[in-house]
Amino acid sequence: MSFFQSEVVRAELSEIQELQEEVYGNVFSFPEMDSEDQRYQVDLLERLLHKQQILYTRLSLSDDPQAKEMKKEICKGAASMGLPADVDMNIIFNNMNKALNMMREHIDKTSST
Repeated sequence: MSFFQSEVVRAELSEIQELQEEVYGNVFSFPEMDSEDQRYQVDLLERLLHKQQILYTRLSLSDDPQAKEMKKEICKGAASMGLPADVDMNIIFNNMNKALNMMREHIDKTSST
């Protein structure tokens, strides 16, 4: 069975797509949201990031040619956004998680004032 025929992988990809649509659908209205809605959006983004990290790990562990190609495309996309071609994606995921935590702290700080 190929990587993308796995029910687990297909379910993960479907959930990633749904989360992306929800997150990206609200990205431009984020500054106008109240703190509760902002926290919800950050939580969604965190879930999306977590799902993407799991998928990336699965891609990295797979011998399937399509999985290897998808991983390569992800790395190309990261390079096109200015990241070094040989960057460890796990470092990127960790840095993004730190950024989400900083966003949460900022929301908490500004909502309590």
